[in-house]
Amino acid sequence: MKVLGIGNALVDVIVPLENDALLEKLKLPRGSMQLIFDDRLPEVEAAVANIDLELASGGSAANTIHGLAALGLETAFIGSISKDNYGNFFEKDLIEKGIIPKLRYSETPTGRAHAFVSADSERTFGTYLGAALELGPEHLTSEMFEGYDWLYIEGYLLQNHVLIKTAVELARNKGLKVALDLASYNVVEDNLEFLENLLKNYVDLVFANEEESKAMTGQNPEEALLTLSSWCEQAVVKIGKKGSLLLIDKDIVQVDSIQANAVDTSGAGDIYAAGYMYGLSKELNPIQCGQIGALTSGRVVEYMGPKLPLNAWADVLARIKQIESYEK
Repeated sequence: MKVLGIGNALVDVIVPLENDALLEKLKLPRGSMQLIFDDRLPEVEAAVANIDLELASGGSAANTIHGLAALGLETAFIGSISKDNYGNFFEKDLIEKGIIPKLRYSETPTGRAHAFVSADSERTFGTYLGAALELGPEHLTSEMFEGYDWLYIEGYLLQNHVLIKTAVELARNKGLKVALDLASYNVVEDNLEFLENLLKNYVDLVFANEEESKAMTGQNPEEALLTLSSWCEQAVVKIGKKGSLLLIDKDIVQVDSIQANAVDTSGAGDIYAAGYMYGLSKELNPIQCGQIGALTSGRVVEYMGPKLPLNAWADVLARIKQIESYEK
């Protein structure tokens, strides 16, 4: 299975917090994703100047694509960057991980997402989209989608309706299935009508957490799962430490999370999607797919940043083999 991702090409700037005072100072609601524009970027960067920061290539879809590549799938990524230090860092990381870059280049600075990590591992994003925001439908071609089986879209792109509509139509024309992660409750709230139409007509697989599913449907997780499953071929509702909910033969099934020493929840949902889709690539049953998603997401939260370090993958892959050996 070959997966093409499209999303905001960002560099994650990991900001560990002793308390949430800085969030209050910067007026960033805890647990949300807030957009930062040119006028506020200097304020944010000045506020973190004396903190020990860590850089990682990021963006929601890129995180998932990195996870899929680490799991051995053939992948590519569509995004927009600048040829500045952040952009060079981002592109080099794709190439080193065996991901085919399908990038456009801009004069606008490469986007970055300041990921503020609270003491309890909750993360809050202040995201400067920069060059990422300039990715438009005119930058997509039919050839980009040739040879892939799935298009994976991050919900943060939902603000650009024409881009998303163009991408899913090109994907459909080339026979790709479409997976979508809802990304953030505030993004969902801002795009309800467009998103419902997208889910009903183009999306085969949707990932949502509890807040996102409630924002989308107004329902509790179980009811939301039923609604989302009536719109798409497959739906997953993640319920935090309790795991995830799947609909199997009209029955709601809960797949438990794994025990983890959470340090930073950044990327947990992204890497869950990677694990789940890896299970699909192996034609595993939904429970096994959910178990692999639980494993990958449970491991990534034990590290700072949105990705597993290379030395952690060997144990993860060994445990995935055990899950694969279960009866399908």
